[in-house]
Amino acid sequence: MSWLEKLLPPKIQHTDPADRRTIPEGLWIKCPSCETVLYKSDLEQNQNVCPTCSHHHRISARARLDVFLDNEGRFEVGQEVLPVDALKFKDSRKYPERLKEAMDNTGETDALVVMGGAVHNISVVVACFEFDFMGGSMGSVVGERFVRGVETAIEQKVPFICFTATGGARMQEGLLSLMQMAKTNASLTRLAKKGLPFISILTDPTTGGVSASFAFMGDIVIAEPKALICFAGPRVIESTLRVTLPAGFQRAEFLQDKGAVDMVSDRRELRRVVANSLAMLLRQPADAVV
Repeated sequence: MSWLEKLLPPKIQHTDPADRRTIPEGLWIKCPSCETVLYKSDLEQNQNVCPTCSHHHRISARARLDVFLDNEGRFEVGQEVLPVDALKFKDSRKYPERLKEAMDNTGETDALVVMGGAVHNISVVVACFEFDFMGGSMGSVVGERFVRGVETAIEQKVPFICFTATGGARMQEGLLSLMQMAKTNASLTRLAKKGLPFISILTDPTTGGVSASFAFMGDIVIAEPKALICFAGPRVIESTLRVTLPAGFQRAEFLQDKGAVDMVSDRRELRRVVANSLAMLLRQPADAVV
């Protein structure tokens, strides 16, 4: 027995480090706003909104659609449209490699999920961006799925809703991506000619080519609290123009003050807010929303 073992209390039990219990990864999430440590499951049950400070964490497209739409009568639109590498694009990595990584990480085939259903029994078609798929960038598939969603709304004579969460146009598709700005807006023109409402809901972030095209074309434009909404981000503006921007610049509340956004709504209230807005636009009685 060594001298060190003689000094140790006899009742201390030594354990193999490999047998020590560890806290599972992903069990806790630290709020970036108030720094409160939250159970991930509690945060998800609260629609990814911090119960302490109401900070709106980003949420996946399908999780958002799941809490937004009524449970019955859902159907997906345009899921058969898949991306292709038409330009054989390569930067530091090939475009197909980036697509495969995004598909594996998100379980989605591109950055837009379009689903038909209802909100408080009002039939709608909803498009929702998946930001974790290549930054929610808009390529040919996003544009095509968006248009098919609008066409489905026209066929069924129901309103169209879009949740944006995007960095803008997808650089790996070049001009083909930029063409989607005109393509999506043209489809909304057809929707408007049929007298059907379009509600645009801007979430964090909404930037680039999407903000410069259909994001602000809604009959009603709603934003989530403190969402970054812009064409070029504040860091780009400050580094280019050498200016200091005001506090809250390009955030949802700032845009509402300037008249670019109609209202800012808490995510947990969006179902009710959108349903009431649709009832008004469709000239339905107030008691139609339950």
